[in-house]
Amino acid sequence: MSNPLYTVSEEEKYFFDLRGYLIIRNALSDADLAQCNATIDHYADQIQTRSIGNGGLSRGSTALKGQEGRRELTGMLGWPTPHREPFRKLLVHPVVVSRLNEFSGQGFRLDHGPLLISAHKGAEGHSLHGAGEPFGQSVAYHQQNGKIYCRGITVAWQLTDVNPGDGGFACVPGSHKSNFPMDLPKDVRTFERIPNYVCQPEADAGDVIIFTEALIHGTMPWNGDHERRALLYKFSPGHSSWSLDYYNADAYEGLTEQQKRILTPPCVGNRPDVVEITEEY
Repeated sequence: MSNPLYTVSEEEKYFFDLRGYLIIRNALSDADLAQCNATIDHYADQIQTRSIGNGGLSRGSTALKGQEGRRELTGMLGWPTPHREPFRKLLVHPVVVSRLNEFSGQGFRLDHGPLLISAHKGAEGHSLHGAGEPFGQSVAYHQQNGKIYCRGITVAWQLTDVNPGDGGFACVPGSHKSNFPMDLPKDVRTFERIPNYVCQPEADAGDVIIFTEALIHGTMPWNGDHERRALLYKFSPGHSSWSLDYYNADAYEGLTEQQKRILTPPCVGNRPDVVEITEEY
């Protein structure tokens, strides 16, 4: 295709295999970004704030403790038209289809999400979790003969900027291929100490962060003066599932054929491939 954003380069494959995550810059057009944010504003009264009672996500960590919990919103794919449209488009965005075809196979499926994670300044963080060792059936990462096999993969659309020191998504690059279990010191896992092997990637509104769930990752408390907005879609290869519940495409009117394929329950036989990458997604 003419748009280089829709093609997975050899450098991207190398970086994703090396680091466990990938940032695609300017993946969203200004119009799509504005539409997503405007629609979330429209449903702002439905955003739920997680309780920080009983330790919340900070689990008693003084470094992760916040003045409030993170804010969450879901259900976008089932909203009435036209509000659902920008989020269904993200489900089949060519940037996503091209990368997931490469990293998880052409029959990949949406396992759960989309989920908006929002935060105001002072919101709590979430300790580091995940790992490549021990082997996890639902999130395992493997590379062999030049081919990546990624069982659990998260696509995190950035709807607002993430500047240095703002907080939000953080990770241990390369940990998805570690041969040792996650045995980080407690003060590292809870961000009370941040060594140089822990990083908080910077991103602009409209960028998308794609990472394997085998990567050790977490959330630093939000320190930005503006609202954090990250929209998460979590995918699996077509044969596997992390979530107990499956999507029923028949319950969502108006889906395109491509969207139906991505909402197909896990199976191997007669699984539809997700291969269409078009400008009119």
